[in-house]
Amino acid sequence: MNLNQKINRLLKFYMMKKCISIFFIFNYLVSFEISDAIGYNGAVASSKKEASNIGIEILQRGGNAIDAAVAVGFALSVVHPSAGNIGGGGFMVIRFSNGEVTSIDFRETAPLQSNRDMFLDDKLEVIQGMSKYSGKACGVPGTVYGLGYAHEKYGTMSWESLLYPSIQLAKYGFSLDYHNFKLLNSPRYSNFLSQDAESKKIFTKNNEPYKLNELFIQSDLAHTLIRIAKYGYNEFYNGITADYIVDCMNRVGGIISYEDLKSYKAIEREPIKINYRNHVIYSMPLPSSGGITLSNILNQIENVNLSEFEVGSAKFIHLLSEVEKRSYADRAEFLGDSDFINVPLQKLISKEYADDRFSTISMKKAIPSKKIGHGNIDFWNESEETTHFSIVDKYGNAVSLTTTVNGWFGNGITVDNAGFLLNNEMDDFSIKPGYPNLYGLVGNEANSIQPNKRMLSSMTPTIVENENNELIYVLGTPGGSTIITSVAQILINLIDFNMPLKEAVSRKRFHHQWLPDVIQVEKNYFSPEVISRLEKYGHKVSERSSIGEANCIYIDGTGLKYSTSDSRRGGVSKAY
Repeated sequence: MNLNQKINRLLKFYMMKKCISIFFIFNYLVSFEISDAIGYNGAVASSKKEASNIGIEILQRGGNAIDAAVAVGFALSVVHPSAGNIGGGGFMVIRFSNGEVTSIDFRETAPLQSNRDMFLDDKLEVIQGMSKYSGKACGVPGTVYGLGYAHEKYGTMSWESLLYPSIQLAKYGFSLDYHNFKLLNSPRYSNFLSQDAESKKIFTKNNEPYKLNELFIQSDLAHTLIRIAKYGYNEFYNGITADYIVDCMNRVGGIISYEDLKSYKAIEREPIKINYRNHVIYSMPLPSSGGITLSNILNQIENVNLSEFEVGSAKFIHLLSEVEKRSYADRAEFLGDSDFINVPLQKLISKEYADDRFSTISMKKAIPSKKIGHGNIDFWNESEETTHFSIVDKYGNAVSLTTTVNGWFGNGITVDNAGFLLNNEMDDFSIKPGYPNLYGLVGNEANSIQPNKRMLSSMTPTIVENENNELIYVLGTPGGSTIITSVAQILINLIDFNMPLKEAVSRKRFHHQWLPDVIQVEKNYFSPEVISRLEKYGHKVSERSSIGEANCIYIDGTGLKYSTSDSRRGGVSKAY
């Protein structure tokens, strides 16, 4: 059914049922129409049209993909306040035109005053909500440093010119789209943001909810971006903005200090390299679990000829769910910040280890998660409110970047006079071994809290080459613990089932993360027959809202770039 048919059908229904609101109609359309664009010179896929437009403008002015990534990143901090940020952190994978690939880790760090049991009471029981919604929930932000580091080392345009569009958006405002409007007016998040006086001041208009398409102005944020543009990215960590952060910590009982801010650094790391069916896949290393867990999933699946499976069938979902269980069991046991613990990396990403894990799978029945421990190697609900964007320039450079404040709007606390929200990333540590986080993930000692340590993440920014080492895909998605499985399923759709990018992104998704022992499937996407068959295998199946929001780019053999943004949250693609 095309868009016009949907509109006509809905309008007829509206005439019959006058109680239907225009918001429902709008939401229905947004939920099913994928945004895509085609061009030879450059492409951007992000969560917001303003950010994608800014990225394309930078590319058209001669900037490279890294320049555009900096501009898009700051733009999302303005137009996507629930996930875009300067008060959070993230990861990026960069592939240069010469084929070299690197990654930049700008994940938040635990403050110096943090400790292993800081979210436990005297009986060593978890203090409910403290790791998510308090002043102590935020790690030291890394986004500004990460974008600044990338620009300083690999950018070509002036720093000020890359922040100027975002300053204008914050200073003069932008029209609230449906996604922002819906979040800000939902009882859950309007009440949540109203708990903090600064947040309430910004995210309501004279204590009244914002309206759809109303102009949203963020004057304090504009002033912060002006300071960063004028004095460089270190202003955030050493200047007036740092003063505002520490003052905010004093107000809300947080523990980030001047020393934490001044000592923060982004780290350039060697990406995880995965060889899969004549393709080379680059993804993020620790402290993101994305690359290692993605490698383990694909290495296991490579034991099977997927042409014998029907995509979306119960048999296929059963197989991939069993693979995901084993990979997430290993994630919980072994993975954490490798600067603090010994991680058996080479074993975890080896084909032999994956073969051993795959050998325990039965195609006749599900193995309960309680019987699936971690693998034999000698020697953590994660929030889904992330945002991802992909960029390719005319020179052949590519950036895949995922960033977050963890939950929608982070810990809900806005830095006084600075206009930006703080993250609640401390919840991504294992606050108590075996206790699930915001996204239901369970972790062990490897991901316990230590000062300066970086919490484990599922963010999986990914870049793919073909058998001739030519750039073909730039992809990633938000979605917390579902990120890795979503990226894996998109890659399988592309490589094993030869789907066009648009179809691979729009296909229904499912997710299993070992604990809880349940397959999550997108609501109304799988037939009752498929769900019934999965239950006969022995799986528990739970329907849920949409999974992820992939923003991806495909480059064909002629250099034509196909930019595709997922419809699940209304992303927007641009190309020229």
